Amino acid sequence: MSLEDNPGLCLVDSCKKQNFVIPLVASVSALVASLLVCLGIWIFRIKKLKVLFSVSTNEEALQLKTKAVSYSIILRITDNLKNLIGEGGFGKVYYGTLENNVHVAVKLLSQSSMQGFREFRSEVELLMVIHHRHLVCLIGYCEEGAVRALIYEYMANGNLQQHLSKENPSVLKWNERLQVALDAAHGLDYLHNGCKPPVVHRDLKTSNILLDENMQAKISDFGLSRAFANDVDSHVTTCPAGTPGYLDPEFQSSGNLTKKSDVYSFGIILLELVTGQPVLKRELGTVHYILTWVTPKLEMGDIQSIIDPKLEGNYSTNSAWKLLEIAMCCTSASGVERPDISHVVAELKECLALTKSMGWNSTIDLEMASVGSDSGLIPHAR
Repeated sequence: MSLEDNPGLCLVDSCKKQNFVIPLVASVSALVASLLVCLGIWIFRIKKLKVLFSVSTNEEALQLKTKAVSYSIILRITDNLKNLIGEGGFGKVYYGTLENNVHVAVKLLSQSSMQGFREFRSEVELLMVIHHRHLVCLIGYCEEGAVRALIYEYMANGNLQQHLSKENPSVLKWNERLQVALDAAHGLDYLHNGCKPPVVHRDLKTSNILLDENMQAKISDFGLSRAFANDVDSHVTTCPAGTPGYLDPEFQSSGNLTKKSDVYSFGIILLELVTGQPVLKRELGTVHYILTWVTPKLEMGDIQSIIDPKLEGNYSTNSAWKLLEIAMCCTSASGVERPDISHVVAELKECLALTKSMGWNSTIDLEMASVGSDSGLIPHAR
């Protein structure tokens, strides 16, 4: 019997093959479709989770970094303002401990200070977005009635002014001074060139450079600064600022404080690090200014009488000359002649690398110092 002319019929073997292939193809297709649907759902959920995680993490970090607290909490974490650790132009600073045993410094702003509601809010808002390893971090704040306070991270080793003071029994080593200078320069560089628009500190001084438990330097009290639209218009005329001895001499004639004003103040800090002398010193009824004290000694090439005697000769003369040169450039009478702080950072890195790589012998260095005027190493007095 022939089955070839019956299209609806098939041979036994071919029917078995078709009956197997068709369900297999259908099953594979269904499986692939299911996998694609599951994959799409999984990708969508992952993306959604990433967004939710990112938002929640940012919100949590923001709450931790800038948390508003009541005055009762301020009293509790400071043990009723028991431990006074500092006092500045805007109020007193107290030592405190949070519930998680984190140590803090609480700055309670005095009601008699010039700082009002707008300035306080400006400081908080600035610190909410300005974070850098060489800037003191804000943890929280209080704004309740007439009370305003800021809660900062605690800096265990105080401020640079204390370490350079003659009353301090421990001497800040030469390499430590260079590292502090570099740390502070990094912080100022972030304010000037890392913030958009740039931020001018307006009151940079050794008491505003704090040191943590590892002697890492961080700049504090920059919250009263102003952010500016551009470099051309980077100035402030609304209220007085600055500290005598650190204040840009151009401020008296122009009434403007700029990024170059901060550079001038930083140059004065460098002179303090080199000499160990205060910015202003009164002797026999006469006030001596560190810059005018250093200038004639530099012109004579007399570095031995400039360097902090507490170092007892334990410093690198080469790096000392370089550091003095940087300081004198920063303290140029004209702001346009002062370098950008980013350039100062690069120079300080070279200064520190010079000391670390070469080491020094105090006897050889003293001999080099005596011939410094003939070697072309003397910084130009300005």
